[in-house]
Amino acid sequence: MKKISIKTESINLDQFLKWSGVTMTGGEAKILIQNGAVKLNGVVETHRSKKILPGDVLEINGEIFQVTGGKQN
Repeated sequence: MKKISIKTESINLDQFLKWSGVTMTGGEAKILIQNGAVKLNGVVETHRSKKILPGDVLEINGEIFQVTGGKQN
């Protein structure tokens, strides 16, 4: 499991895919998401703008990512 830290309270799914290095472009992220290759907390997610929060777990092509970090108050 790879831990990926974000610096904001949340991040859109397509942005997360680019941030984590899974995809190089937004277009690649869009295709991956539309093809049902992304699971968010065990459920296939097909919405690019889905908000990803610290604590979420994503599975992408068999690779697991845990989101950490987030804006501290």
